[in-house]
Amino acid sequence: MADGGGGDGGAGAPVRPVDALILVDIQSAFVVGEDAVPDAARVLDRSRDLLARARAAGALVVHLQNDGEPGTVDAPHTPGWELHLPVEPGPRETVVRKTQDDGFDGTVLGDLLEAADARELVICGVLSEMCVSATARTALARDYRVVLPHDAHGTYDIPAAPGISGVVPAAMNARAAEWALGDEVEIVARAADVTFTAPAPARRER
Repeated sequence: MADGGGGDGGAGAPVRPVDALILVDIQSAFVVGEDAVPDAARVLDRSRDLLARARAAGALVVHLQNDGEPGTVDAPHTPGWELHLPVEPGPRETVVRKTQDDGFDGTVLGDLLEAADARELVICGVLSEMCVSATARTALARDYRVVLPHDAHGTYDIPAAPGISGVVPAAMNARAAEWALGDEVEIVARAADVTFTAPAPARRER
């Protein structure tokens, strides 16, 4: 799709199946409690649904887990660092830890996708303008097809900056992050419209 910056699909628009799900930093620090992103319940609900349907289809599932600096809310082995959605480890589901916004940077994410022959990704999670955006941008640069459901990612408000702007609401921040990804990303209104298939090797095994 290419209609002027962030290829936007309307509600109910057909979405060609994808063969991998990347869940970005769905960690307790960001999705539960007082410090959760606004609309965290929505992001969790949509991500949980995507996860269930990806598993059922035999798609590749990768949970990205950020290792924050000591003293931060997502520092390793603290309550906030824990993944909030359950993981079912196996050949088609794994956790990839990272230290940068970009899930490909210094990790095995690219190797996992290549080994599975997965070329079409749906990305969900937090934060929209940071780790979600950085991971999607690198995936696009590596010629992956990237689908980003509008209702399955979230972020925080941007605080007011004197002399620059007032508070920028989280919803506007998330939408701007989508738009900034350009024409190649497929923005779909609803995660429910995303469908999954198994990567090519898994399809051949059946």
